[in-house]
Order: sequence, then structure tokens, then C-alpha cells
Amino acid sequence: MTTVRKFVAALFAALLVALPISAEADFGAPKKKVDCTKPENKNKAACKPSAGEASDDEIFNAAYWMAREGQYTEALRVLALAANKDDPRILNATGFATRKLGRVEAALPYYQKALSIDPNYVLAREYLGEAYLSKGDLDSARVQLSEIESRCGVGCTAYVNLARHISDFVGQSG
Repeated sequence: MTTVRKFVAALFAALLVALPISAEADFGAPKKKVDCTKPENKNKAACKPSAGEASDDEIFNAAYWMAREGQYTEALRVLALAANKDDPRILNATGFATRKLGRVEAALPYYQKALSIDPNYVLAREYLGEAYLSKGDLDSARVQLSEIESRCGVGCTAYVNLARHISDFVGQSG
């Protein structure tokens, strides 16, 4: 079992068990924010659900790693535990995992709702564009590419990734 899989399994188990334990050893010290989406931080304490109820950040991060490992069904189970079902990150991740399971039509409303809450969420626009391509809807994918460009330019990751997917799609179809 790889280190990432062990981590994901531990996160999933912690989310399911969710035993409440007191957190009195805090001492009021300010905590530095850790970017749990970075691979080098995945094993840091701040990126692991604590015993008890997991926060939506912890749920998102656990689901993110599950999806990165191709464990889409498991990611959806974890995302369903989120308290704020209208968090654009939760919606986008749900759309992503749903789409990767081959249910493109079911994924579209998640992306659309995430964008109705945060129109500048370019990752949701990238994934929505990819979903349109999987349906053969090149025009709608290009609209999303244009929206991404207007929000973060042609150098941002979301633009580069969707532009590559569009180019691949065009190359395959003609």
C-alpha cells in the first residue's frame, strides 16, 4: 500500500469513526495556515482530520487526495459528510468525482452551482469545460476558456489545462 493510500485510508477511517476527544492542549498559540492541497503537506497534523467531527476543510482535503488516487466513489462518500453542501470547493469536487465516474450529466449541476456562488472559481470553470468536451460540446468549452482568461489570464493553470484539453479534442476530431 502506497504512502498516499495509507494516508487516505487513515483519513477515511478517522472521518467514519469520528470519536469526540477534548482539544484542551491548544494553549491559545496561533496556528499557521497550512495549504493541505500541496503533496508535501498531506501528512502534517493540520491536514489530517482530528478525532471528532471533521471540518469541511478536512473533508475537502481528504476527498481531494482520494480523487487524486482515482478513488472517486470513496471521495463522494467523504464529500457527503460536509456540513456546508454549498461550499464551492465541495460542489466542484463532487462534480469532478461524479464526472470521473462517467456521469457527466449528473456532474454539470455541481459545477454550475459552484459557479453561481463564486463566478471567479476558475478550477470549476476548467472542469466544466472538460465536462462539455466529454459531451462533444466544443463551443461551451471555449466559452469557459474565455471566462477563465478574463479572470486570470492565459498563464494561469486552469487556462493552460483547459486550452490543452480543447487542443487535444480538436486534434482528435479533425
